[in-house]
Amino acid sequence: MTTFTTFGNAKPAQAAQPRRIGVLLINLGTPDTADAAGVRIYLKEFLSDPRVIEDQGLVWKLILNGIILRLRPGRKARDYQKIWNTEKNESPLKTITRSQAEKLGDAIADHEHVVVDWAMRYGNPSIRARIDALAAQGCDRLLVVPLYPQYSAATSATVCDEVFRVLADLRAQPTLRVTPPYYDDPDYIEALAVSINAHLTTLPFQPELIVASFHGMPQKYVDQGDPYQTQCVATTEALRKRLGLDGSKLLLTFQSRFGNDEWLQPYTDKTIEKLAKDGVKRIAVVTPGFAADCLETLEEIAQENAEIFRHNGGEQFSAIPCLNDSEAGMDVIRQLVLRELQGWI
Repeated sequence: MTTFTTFGNAKPAQAAQPRRIGVLLINLGTPDTADAAGVRIYLKEFLSDPRVIEDQGLVWKLILNGIILRLRPGRKARDYQKIWNTEKNESPLKTITRSQAEKLGDAIADHEHVVVDWAMRYGNPSIRARIDALAAQGCDRLLVVPLYPQYSAATSATVCDEVFRVLADLRAQPTLRVTPPYYDDPDYIEALAVSINAHLTTLPFQPELIVASFHGMPQKYVDQGDPYQTQCVATTEALRKRLGLDGSKLLLTFQSRFGNDEWLQPYTDKTIEKLAKDGVKRIAVVTPGFAADCLETLEEIAQENAEIFRHNGGEQFSAIPCLNDSEAGMDVIRQLVLRELQGWI
C-alpha cells in the first residue's frame, strides 16, 4: 500500500503560463532628449562600456569625466537637434526601430505565440526592461536580434554581454538564441542593391561613383582579432558583384573616428575631400553597416560630409537611406528571424 503524506505548509504550484517566444530587436542606442543633459547621460553609459573603450583605467576615467562629458554633450546635442523627430520628441533611430518591431510583429502575426519587442543597448527602452516585459508575458524562449549586419565586439558582443547580465539575475531564465551577423546574406545584399538602384532613379544627376561608408573602429581592435573589417569588405565585394561595379566605382571607407588612435582606413571624410579635390563632381554615399538611419547617417554623412564635398569643389551629393523599415529592409529582418526560429515555431 502506498501512503501519501500532506504537509500543512505546502503551497499549490502556480498554474503554468502558456509557452511563448520573445523576439527582441536591439540597436545601439540614443539619448532620451536632444539637449546636453540627455546626451551626457547617454555618452557616459556608452563610453563606460569596456567593449567600446577597452582601456577603462584611471587615465580614461579622468579624460571621460573631466573633459569629454564636460565639452562633448553640448556639441553633440546640437547635432541631434538637426535630425530630431520633433513630432515624437525622439531620435529617428528610436522611431525607426519601433516601427521595425511593429512591422515584424505584423509580418509573423500568424505565429500567435511569438511576441516581438525592441530595445536599445544604451538608453531606453533598456534591454533589462524589455526582457522583463517579455518574461512577464510568458516568454520562456528568447531570440535576440542585434541589428548589426557586420559583427563587432563593440556592437554585437556588447548586446550579448548585457543580455547575459540580465539573465544572470533571473531565477527562471528563458532559453536563449542570438541571430548571427548577416553581412553576406543574399537577401541583405539584394535588398541593398534594390534600395541603391531605386534611390538613384530619383536623383536629378548620375553619380560618378558610390562610397560605401561603414562605422569605424580602432585598428588595434582588428589587430587583436575582431572580424568586423573582414565582414565589411565581404559586404562591399558582394555588393559590387551584385551591382556590376568595380572597386573604383564603389569605394569602401570608414567613418566616425574618435580619439587619437589609428582607426580603420580609408577614412570617409578624407576620401570624400580628396574625391572633390581630384575633380569628382557627383557622388552618392550608402551606409551598409547601419540597419536604421541615425546620427551617423543623417547628420555625419548627409550633412557634414556633404558640406566637405561641396566645400572642396564637389557639386552634387546624395546620401542613400538605410534599409530602415522599408519593405526590402523588413524582408531581410523577417527572413533572418524566421530562419533562426526554426525548431521553435
